[in-house]
Amino acid sequence: MLSRNLEQTLHRALANATSRRHEYATLEHLLLALTDDQDAIAVLRACGVDMERLRKEVVHYVDTELTNLVVGGSSGDPKPTAGFQRVLQRAAIHVQSSGREEVTGANVLVAIFSER
Repeated sequence: MLSRNLEQTLHRALANATSRRHEYATLEHLLLALTDDQDAIAVLRACGVDMERLRKEVVHYVDTELTNLVVGGSSGDPKPTAGFQRVLQRAAIHVQSSGREEVTGANVLVAIFSER
């Protein structure tokens, strides 16, 4: 089961892709959304991450390096990439195997680091 915060984060990731007219929602869209997820923020701050700088750099990357994902017209909702889906699945499996029931943004953040 996904935490309420994580559900909102996933919606933000898809909204980030939609607002930029991107055909796909990528890990970068997910990371950008995680910069507003309270569970992920707690982990990042504990690791000494400058949240404002991280957010600015991810926004810059999404806006400048993912321009090839822009589609003309209204193409509908962006589709999560295989990497996006793998990260969510990995986070869910990890939570399940540890005996917990709720997947949070912190779990997703950790799962991103296992992605190539």
